[in-house]
Amino acid sequence: MKIYVFGSSLTSCYWNGAATYYRGIYKSLHRLGHEITFAEPDIYKRQQNRDCDSVEYANVRVYQTPRDLNGVLAEASAADLIIKHSGVGADDELLEREVLKCRAPQTRVAFWDVDAPATLARVEENTADAFRPLIPQYDFIFTYGGGYAVVENYLRLGAKYCFPIYNALDSDTHFHVSPEERFRCDLAFVGNRMPDREARVEQFFLAAAEQAPGFQFLLGGEGWGGKRLPQNVRWIGHVGTAHHNVINCSARMVLNINRESMARVGFSPPTRVFEAAGAGACLITDHWMGVEHFFNPGTEILVAKDASDVVEHLRSTSSEEARAISSRMRARALRDHTYEARAQKVHQILQAEPSVEEPTLGAVALEESA
Repeated sequence: MKIYVFGSSLTSCYWNGAATYYRGIYKSLHRLGHEITFAEPDIYKRQQNRDCDSVEYANVRVYQTPRDLNGVLAEASAADLIIKHSGVGADDELLEREVLKCRAPQTRVAFWDVDAPATLARVEENTADAFRPLIPQYDFIFTYGGGYAVVENYLRLGAKYCFPIYNALDSDTHFHVSPEERFRCDLAFVGNRMPDREARVEQFFLAAAEQAPGFQFLLGGEGWGGKRLPQNVRWIGHVGTAHHNVINCSARMVLNINRESMARVGFSPPTRVFEAAGAGACLITDHWMGVEHFFNPGTEILVAKDASDVVEHLRSTSSEEARAISSRMRARALRDHTYEARAQKVHQILQAEPSVEEPTLGAVALEESA
């Protein structure tokens, strides 16, 4: 099947948290025999900050906007499936409307939402939102996560089908490497400074650093330069994907902090959870609904409801216990949560469209991740 994708960026993770997800999904779909073209706009200095120059599994089409829009849409119309991801970053409203005009008997169109809580909150708050009447016109809605709440919300808004396709482990990319002294710390967190994440970073990471001045904390990601940080927190700036493994393997423990919207909706494990699993890191995550459907708390992952829990995990978990937890987490990810498995689910959906008598079939994906 020829698949034409509009997304933020496959070649750069710069201010682009979906890069790892895109790469894992489309590499695995390519291995299943699909021909992938990925169109990404040249914006936000991503092309000047590429971390993936060679993409063997996809034809990457970097376009200038708005100059090249008619051309890329014409190219897309020749595909068997057009996928419009949320958050392309330029011309989103136009693309969401125009890709539907490319529909034909041989061309289906899907909307793949990589931030469903934000999208749904927006269309619920504004009944005149331009995307709202388009939802029933898409052949498929795929989401980055969100579980039953997201599926049911999309169906209520008229979606024909909604399928959560969760983040996963790409074992070709995320694996154990030798630690490096420059990244040694007791706890590492990597994430860009974003409005609906900052308060949770303060709550779980910075507050933990203040409560545990004897421990060393490492903070990576864009935007934290103007933030007041505790003395035992070292900020290292943007972290390209090439350094994720070594940071995960150099820290005694790694912290995951969900954005507020993702934590509230639940069932939305971010890529850093599976990156840590692949590297064999002992992971502490903030609490969010559905975590137990992916990993067993206490034996495969450590869960914290506040900074005090984070500090308690740091103080009470021995090196031997941390190694055992990380080993079990990695084994679980390799068994149940790989991009090969996620892509196989997408492949099956595309090969056999569900019947109209099964409008909630997408929710079954949640049970299969448990």
